[in-house]
Amino acid sequence: MVQSRTHNCNQLRLSDAGSKVTIVGWYDNMRKVSKNLGFLVLRDFYGVTQVVIETEEMMAKLNGVNNESTLSVTGVVRERSSKNGQLATGEIEVVPEEIEILGKCIYNELPFEINRSKEADEATRLKYRYLDLRNPEVKDKIVLRSKIVAELRSSMIAHDFLEITTPILTCSSPEGARDYLVPSRNHPGKFYALPQAPQQFKQILMTAGFDRYFQIAPCFRDEDARADRSPGEFYQLDMEMAFASQEDVFAVIEDVLPPIFAKYGKYQTASTAPFARISYKEAMDKYGSDKPDLRIDLLLQDATECMADCGFEPFAGQTVKAIVVDGFTATRKVIDKICADVEIQSGRKVYWFKLDENGELVGGISKFLQDRKAQVIEALGLKNGDFVGLAAGKLLEAQKTAGVLRRYLGAASEKHMKTECYEFCWIVDFPMYEIGEESGELEFCHNPFSMPQGGMDALLNEEPLSINAYQYDLVCNGVELSSGAVRNHNPEVMVKAFEMVGLGEEDVKAKFPAMYNAFCYGAPPHAGIAPGVDRMVMLIAGEDSIREIIPFPMNKTAQDVMMGAPSEVEEKQLRDVHIKIDIQEKE
Repeated sequence: MVQSRTHNCNQLRLSDAGSKVTIVGWYDNMRKVSKNLGFLVLRDFYGVTQVVIETEEMMAKLNGVNNESTLSVTGVVRERSSKNGQLATGEIEVVPEEIEILGKCIYNELPFEINRSKEADEATRLKYRYLDLRNPEVKDKIVLRSKIVAELRSSMIAHDFLEITTPILTCSSPEGARDYLVPSRNHPGKFYALPQAPQQFKQILMTAGFDRYFQIAPCFRDEDARADRSPGEFYQLDMEMAFASQEDVFAVIEDVLPPIFAKYGKYQTASTAPFARISYKEAMDKYGSDKPDLRIDLLLQDATECMADCGFEPFAGQTVKAIVVDGFTATRKVIDKICADVEIQSGRKVYWFKLDENGELVGGISKFLQDRKAQVIEALGLKNGDFVGLAAGKLLEAQKTAGVLRRYLGAASEKHMKTECYEFCWIVDFPMYEIGEESGELEFCHNPFSMPQGGMDALLNEEPLSINAYQYDLVCNGVELSSGAVRNHNPEVMVKAFEMVGLGEEDVKAKFPAMYNAFCYGAPPHAGIAPGVDRMVMLIAGEDSIREIIPFPMNKTAQDVMMGAPSEVEEKQLRDVHIKIDIQEKE
């Protein structure tokens, strides 16, 4: 069997006319004109080439051969009489002397048409992912991912970072999500955990004397899927710098990412250094989100005072946030749809009214505001034609709901949202602590390994909820790409920070023994970050779903429907790792 090709299916040009060649690929389609004339399109990884069948003998070789079978075609290149300017190979065709079937597709019908696979339902696409990936549009996203990863790696090395891989089998660690556990055969009753992130290892590398570390790190978290989050596993550009500050981290990221976004992105414009820096408090107050989309120029305003005691029950005793949109000409149907979508996403209702061209308050809740018209207009700075969206609740609830409304109003108003660009920003000064929604107790707000601003003095003398940390998020177009921090490298400060949430020194030593002990041998100040590779590629490719840029993604319930994972295993395998299954029947 001869498979060696002389050219790929995107390579032949008019200058090759008269040459004898061998090309290989998939039987894409055939347009039969007669029993001795047909036009076969052969497709490989690189492109397509037309093969002209001109004899009954050659046509007979293809009778009964299904689409997507793999073929080897040897023949002579000639100029096409009817050229196709849409194809790189559109000026030539191959007249075959020999056709060999390399691999048969035994099915007459495919689950979907290859070039239209994205129109199929997701379950079918994931089950037949190997066919889905044959679609050039789908394949190109994976090729793009490979190029971006290569560029990230090259840029980090150019910035003097050393690529070091860290263990996959490690110990369970509280990182904020559920671990994937791996039972140990040699140590009955004990488990490894797949790392949620290489957090402790990279900090230990700093303590071990390595100055700049990075890796394209696999991370494993047992969490639910979202449009921008893949369940199970994901990859991040993990980095750490010794003897470094927040500014050092920012400088590297601001130098590495924008050129890659500008080079490969759907949009050629990306923020350049320095990125906008917004405190967490300011982000919540102005944008209603700690991952604001700066392409939208709308801002939240406080409307609590001017709406107080207006007689509208949902506003009684609540914080009210307003978003004013000038030139918003949406129909009532569109407005109702926006309000419904916001409620679905935020779980809270939103409200609205307009100041029409005649200076009258109309629509929505306007009837409750007629007696304070002048006060409302002055407080919100309204002009004739302005639309006002409103959210109410406790402060954080009102901010978050208004933040969701801001995104929908921005997307619905071309005037207030730039689309052909990537807008980066840093969210800084996150609170060190917060009151947990479920526990009602003091908890770490972000990363427990972060250095509190003010160090030990702040922990000893300030109100816990007033303490900020050297923590930061990188945001692009409303998507959180990464969290990072200046690390708490001082064992005494670390113990005190954990004491604030009810964990003593022994707890710290028990939960983080290696890192704690390493810090006791002279740890350098260090800082790092880990932008998500999957999310970056999703944004660069202009895709709404992260599954489009992952070669073999799981579905929304963390199942690999192509491979059949998770799956049951044999009893012997369970015995080897000292596991007994005890599944409680659901009532």
